[in-house]
Amino acid sequence: MATLHTMGQQQDRRSWAEPFKIKVVEPLRTTTHGEREKAIREAGYNTFLLHSSDVYIDLLTDSGTSAMSDRQWAGMMMGDEAYAGSSNFYRLEATIRKFYGYKYIVPTHQGRGAENLLSQSAIKPGDHVPGNMYFTTTRFHQEHAGATFHDVIIDEAHDTTSLHPFKGDIDLGKLQALIDRVGAKKIPYVCMAATVNMAGGQPISMGNARAVRALCDKHGIKIYLDATRAVENALFIQEREEGYASRTLAEILLEFCSYSDGATMSGKKDHLVNIGGWLATNDKDLFEEARNLVVVYEGLHTYGGMAGRDMEAMAIGIEESVNVDYIKSRVGQIRYLGELLDQWKIPFVKPVGGHAIFLDARRFYPHVPQDAFPAQTLAAELYLDSGIRSMERGIVSAGRDPATGDHRRPKLELTRLTIPRRVYTQAHMDVVAESVKACYDHRDGVKGLDMVYEPKYLRFFQARFERR
Repeated sequence: MATLHTMGQQQDRRSWAEPFKIKVVEPLRTTTHGEREKAIREAGYNTFLLHSSDVYIDLLTDSGTSAMSDRQWAGMMMGDEAYAGSSNFYRLEATIRKFYGYKYIVPTHQGRGAENLLSQSAIKPGDHVPGNMYFTTTRFHQEHAGATFHDVIIDEAHDTTSLHPFKGDIDLGKLQALIDRVGAKKIPYVCMAATVNMAGGQPISMGNARAVRALCDKHGIKIYLDATRAVENALFIQEREEGYASRTLAEILLEFCSYSDGATMSGKKDHLVNIGGWLATNDKDLFEEARNLVVVYEGLHTYGGMAGRDMEAMAIGIEESVNVDYIKSRVGQIRYLGELLDQWKIPFVKPVGGHAIFLDARRFYPHVPQDAFPAQTLAAELYLDSGIRSMERGIVSAGRDPATGDHRRPKLELTRLTIPRRVYTQAHMDVVAESVKACYDHRDGVKGLDMVYEPKYLRFFQARFERR
């Protein structure tokens, strides 16, 4: 096994192995090139529309695709499926309070349910929501509630070659300029993501979170954290930020959350479960509104669209997520894949992020214009080569400007290789790296795609394409 390094610095170290052993296996199916060609054509060259039975290594997302532990599966047998007052909810509520520190908890079926509740409860038409880069469903809910999203992330986040250790940081100057322009009363909250998915899984520093808190306190503005991968963010703080090397992940997580007024959570990521999420807040008035709305959109306030067994598995997953051996192996596997690609000079977002390798499709296919969807093209080509499923994070995901109807054209045109937690081995990463290299070696003959079907909302999920 190859040795690993951190932040580009070569280190001699012994090989390491995943901190678990395999108890149950799911067989994988390999396919022929002809079968893959038929499958991707029928899917309109959109990897979201592939049948999972046609996929070999599935790197579409880390959302709900993790392997649960024996403790979590045992906990599933303790599910209290009472419609009201499930004991599993109160266990989950207490666990969230312990590790994240928030007062009030509203359960939801997944993260976007929490985003919807927050947006409907906090936003008024004409409001403005700043954040450290957009995320697709988050921005949709904010805009659907009548707000305008503003990207206030530091400039380094838009540069795939920058080695800034905290590319998720909020630019305080950009945030202050927005406050000066629209007024603090028009900003219901700052949306602070940790880590920043669309920037390549990049972390935000504790120092920046503290500074954003001070600025927002000065103007009376709330901060809501997208805490989906906050545990991974805590590891980066522990590794990179002065004063935190000797602090535990749980201590770092609790301090980080203390600089916000609440959070939305997709439990399908950090919490190692297949379904579930929550909205947390320290604001009792917002909590009361969200608890009323959850009954309309999700389910009763003591289950929010989850079964009791799922809430129990999530509570156990929270406890397991802050285990340092686990999280180091999780991020270490992604760094291992990054090392392999770096050996072949394949362009991707650096430093390596917490949950995925983001291939730089602009540099991968410099001859393919952005309107020919280079990141979508690369995802299709990777599937054709090996049956590996990845996903687009570029112009397709960015969608259209609601005012002009034109494509939003982000600076980042990325193809995401997302690693599920506790699912694949290092050998799978070798296969992935070799497939990416094969696509890179044959990149000159690729021409791009045309979009032939575009849905009204969140088009990247269902859009269809044809080869040029």
